[in-house]
Amino acid sequence: MKISTKGRYGLRVVLELTAQHNRGPILVENISKSQAISGKYIRVLVGGLKSAGLVRAVRGPNGGYELARNPADITVLDVVRALEGKTVPVKCVEDVNSCPRAQFCAARDMWCEVAAAIDGVLSGLTMEQLAIRQRAKQEEPVMYCI
Repeated sequence: MKISTKGRYGLRVVLELTAQHNRGPILVENISKSQAISGKYIRVLVGGLKSAGLVRAVRGPNGGYELARNPADITVLDVVRALEGKTVPVKCVEDVNSCPRAQFCAARDMWCEVAAAIDGVLSGLTMEQLAIRQRAKQEEPVMYCI
């Protein structure tokens, strides 16, 4: 399974909103600058995130975007599914009727295990936990060797 730019950038947008959680709505321009994503594309991404109930838009002079839920209650899987759909590596995992061999195919069983492993990793990590990892990465000292 390959996560598209939509999924990767959308996760970065939600990660930025997580980092700014409880500070009020964040302007698109600030997200754009921080994450190096165009404001136009951020607006496209937020559409899917809003539909999934992960992000809300606040209108007005102090408007912008903010998380609709606590980051401890949003998993990475929630974000990826909102933007990418189901995380299945091959069609027969999701739709057993798509292949006449599915009922007796060992490869399909393996693909089902792969899908379960992907979902397990993504559902086992909340946006709050990912933000903690991100802060730690930003605080790591840079080592220079001469």
